[in-house]
This record gives sequence, structure tokens and C-alpha cells, in this order.
Amino acid sequence: MAMFVHLAPAKSSAKIRRNGINRLRKKSVPTPGIYAMPVVRNFFVSHQWLRELKRSGAGPIAGVYFRIADDQEVWVAHYRNAHQRMTAAEAAGVIMHSEEPEGFEVIIPRAIAASEIHRIRTLRQVIGWRYFPGAHGRKPCGCPYCQRSMYGAKKLRRAYEGGRN
Repeated sequence: MAMFVHLAPAKSSAKIRRNGINRLRKKSVPTPGIYAMPVVRNFFVSHQWLRELKRSGAGPIAGVYFRIADDQEVWVAHYRNAHQRMTAAEAAGVIMHSEEPEGFEVIIPRAIAASEIHRIRTLRQVIGWRYFPGAHGRKPCGCPYCQRSMYGAKKLRRAYEGGRN
């Protein structure tokens, strides 16, 4: 059985432990389901989305670890590419053996029952990348769309509009 981790707001931990993880039902999402990552040897890769999720202002993030059958159908892709359907074990293998595993995501198209949850763990809140994989060391875009409601956006927008960026 493959072990996966789903990143959720820490304030929802008790509810998730009691009820499991409900399936995402947004109509705007092309493939509704539970977003998760397989637990691989590289801790950073398994928890890479934490800092990007924290940017939305959800507060502290917890890791919900659960097991699903190896033959469970899932969707997997790099976040910029189209998703492909494969088994959970194949998805873990694709991410584990990829040269650039940052930016991958796995979508499980069903709810996760409370009995499938192995552990809920608080995580250090500095794991992962922001904006996009490999963004460290690059200046952020200063356009009004990219910097809407972000801390320090006024200074970045002024530099962008002044042509200094």
C-alpha cells in the first residue's frame, strides 16, 4: 500500500481525524479530488507544496498521512502539464525517479476515510518552494496581478512601474 501526504490547515486536524478527508467538489477544477504527494525518501519533495499553500493565508499547515491501495487510480502531472491517469504505485515511481520532482502533484479522485489515515503531524512551516519550483534567487514579478494582496507588494509594484525591475 502506498503512503501519501495531504497538506491541510492545522485547525482542521481534529475534524479530519474524525471524518477523513472529503473530496474536493469545486467545479472550476478540471479534475476534482484530494491533492496529495507520495511519501518518498526526500522529505522536501513529499512536502514541497507547504510554503505555496501558506501564501494563501490558511495559517499553519499539518501533514495528513494516509495509505491507499497500490492499484488505486490517481491523476498525476507536473502542475503546468495535463494530468495522466495511472495507479498510485506508478505515480510514486514517476515522482521518485524524476530528474526534477519539484512541482508534481497527485490527485486522488475519491474521499479518504478516517480509517485510512495513518497519522496527522505538525510540520515546520518553512518547507518547500514559493511562487514556482526553482524560484529561489530570482526577483518576483512586480505586476499588479502577481502581487495582489501580498506583503510588500507596494514597493515591488513601484519598482516595476518605474522600470527598475
